[in-house]
Amino acid sequence: MYSVFVIIFCLCVAAVVYCYVVFPLSMIVRVRGKRNNAVLFTAQEELPEVAVIMAVYNEEEVIAEKLRTTFATSYPREKLHVYIGSDNSTDATHAIIETFRKEYAQLSLKMYSQRQGKPAIINDLVAQCTEMVIILTDANVYFEPETVFELIKHYKNPEIGLVGALIVNTNVKKSGISYQEKTYLSLENKVKFAEGVLGGAMIGAFGGAFSLRRELYKPVPPNFIVDDFYITMQVLVQGRQAILEPTALCYEDVANVPSEEFRRKVRISTGNFQNLREFRSLLRCNSVGLYFFSHKVLRWLTPFFLCGIILISGILAFYSFSFAVIFAVFACSLIAVAAEGLLKKIGIHTRLLRFISHFYRMNFALLIGYCNYKKGVQSNVWQPTKRNQN
Repeated sequence: MYSVFVIIFCLCVAAVVYCYVVFPLSMIVRVRGKRNNAVLFTAQEELPEVAVIMAVYNEEEVIAEKLRTTFATSYPREKLHVYIGSDNSTDATHAIIETFRKEYAQLSLKMYSQRQGKPAIINDLVAQCTEMVIILTDANVYFEPETVFELIKHYKNPEIGLVGALIVNTNVKKSGISYQEKTYLSLENKVKFAEGVLGGAMIGAFGGAFSLRRELYKPVPPNFIVDDFYITMQVLVQGRQAILEPTALCYEDVANVPSEEFRRKVRISTGNFQNLREFRSLLRCNSVGLYFFSHKVLRWLTPFFLCGIILISGILAFYSFSFAVIFAVFACSLIAVAAEGLLKKIGIHTRLLRFISHFYRMNFALLIGYCNYKKGVQSNVWQPTKRNQN
């Protein structure tokens, strides 16, 4: 029995190290010197018509800047159309959008009298538009003048089905979790870029801003939560490539309040397990299957690996000094999480402790998300995280 526990322990450790260290570093190393798709539109060519689609709910703090940066584009204005669906907003969102409609004829607003949830609104708006390419984006993600063109230029290549933007996080603070979030998202961008270059299989675009061929859009099922991942995987299911374009820059205020980000991660985690069930058939011996398993599936299962590591090391601590040390290290790391919260209250911010606590919070959110998934998702109506967090 001792040997069996040791084998399980080693497998759990190997899975965590592989998905968080070995896989991302190997992808980053392998992609060095390699280029993205080279079959591109130039600005002088006839460019496709584009629909920018947003679902919004009470976005009065950000919607004006979003629309300003969207229309301050180098892309031909006559080929750009913006569709907004308001999910029964109760603040000044509608009034702000109406002021922009007076200036931009290509802006349309559809108001919903009852909460629908973002995926339902996106499904509805995509069904109404006729443009060749759609850009799905969030109200708090701001564009640069070249963003739209950089997202569209790849569609000269018929193999490209989806292009993700590079989202840059702003408003990083010493306190809170913004530094840890920015570090995590920066690594994610590098891995996603490598997946696109090496295999044409970026596993999940960031929902803040990405484009795809309208013909490849598959309506998100009712009560599905993580719509961006679902949409990306459906493009891969249809045999087209999904890539990240590093020059398609967008800017987003990074999360800083732990409680707000934890709530968001629990919601996303619930949706992750929905997508695992939906796309489990893609776990095959090809690029899509390898990247899906290495980048996402193992990470989603990490809380179970961590529970196995702690539990088994605790049991084997009675029989082995080495396992006693391992168990003590994990016990100390959990104590460090509690200590980090106490230090924060007295104004002391320790970056290492915050990384440890952030890692545990992410995995605790996954565990809660799994429980929510098993109970069944009754609604995907969302409450946005606080904007311009302090």
